[in-house]
Amino acid sequence: MHSRIEDYLKGKSFLITGASGYLASNLASSLKKISCKIRRLTRKNKLASLEGNAVFENVQGEISDRTLWDRAIEDVDIIFHFAGQTSVYVAEENPIIDYEANVLPMLHILEACKKNGARPDILFAGTSTQMGLPKSLPVNETCLDKPITIYDTHKCMAENYLKYYARMGFVRGTTLRLTNVYGPGPKSSSKDRGMLNAMIRRALSGENLTLYGDGKYIRDYIYMEDIVSAFLLASRNMDSLNEKHFVIGSGQGHSISEVLHQIAKQAALKTGKPIDIKSIAPPPGLSPIEERYFIANPKTFSKITGWQPKYSLSKGIDQTLESFIHHSEP
Repeated sequence: MHSRIEDYLKGKSFLITGASGYLASNLASSLKKISCKIRRLTRKNKLASLEGNAVFENVQGEISDRTLWDRAIEDVDIIFHFAGQTSVYVAEENPIIDYEANVLPMLHILEACKKNGARPDILFAGTSTQMGLPKSLPVNETCLDKPITIYDTHKCMAENYLKYYARMGFVRGTTLRLTNVYGPGPKSSSKDRGMLNAMIRRALSGENLTLYGDGKYIRDYIYMEDIVSAFLLASRNMDSLNEKHFVIGSGQGHSISEVLHQIAKQAALKTGKPIDIKSIAPPPGLSPIEERYFIANPKTFSKITGWQPKYSLSKGIDQTLESFIHHSEP
């Protein structure tokens, strides 16, 4: 972490929602070295203890419970709101449950801030699929939103509430819409998330990798450490990022087929075992959002914050393989 970011974050008080999740646990691990206060909000009874200079406080509760938020936001300078339901398919089957997980908590946070007179900075994790199926690549923040799933519709709603309350002066807020994130960390709670990590785990276990059809669709894969860096730099530049959203990715596109072959090649070098890739027919009921081509253009965000992704796909896969091997994660 750059010393200027450390100096800015030192002494501050943070709230991280969804603390047991993939992104939140990586962020907390990065912040633990700094002398600060970190309040972790989770539904789980127990969170992994982190040793460092930070002082941790754990709060357990349901994010849809309005009464939780008065206590959760108390004396907080910066909120990283990462909690939510992450499955596109669960959202289609249970729109109300998804609304209660992905829209209502944002409203509860904002109303608690308004009522209590607190004016924290709120950094929200959005998704690049909020734009639907873009007609041209690469994609930046000027692309119109055309969500084609309940999940993405609700993410847009939560983001727009954040922008509105920021515009009214009750908070400062920004949304980072993330592309396909991978790298070390806990397994995703949703089966349709974390494909690259899941395939790395399978490769290390000696299993074949499966590909739907010819795997022609293009994705932008971004390593977790680069995402954590983006959020920390964003927190330092809220004067310029307030009321806005940005698309955060590597800026490089790779077909799904290309990525699986890269995983198989690099995993084989680690394990000494060849990995086969098998093409299978897509399952029935596949969401149309799966048939997207996407490459991010994060240049505006980079110009404002100085952020640059450091990990190429091959370097990121290698780091993830090493982490999973040494932490016995597969």
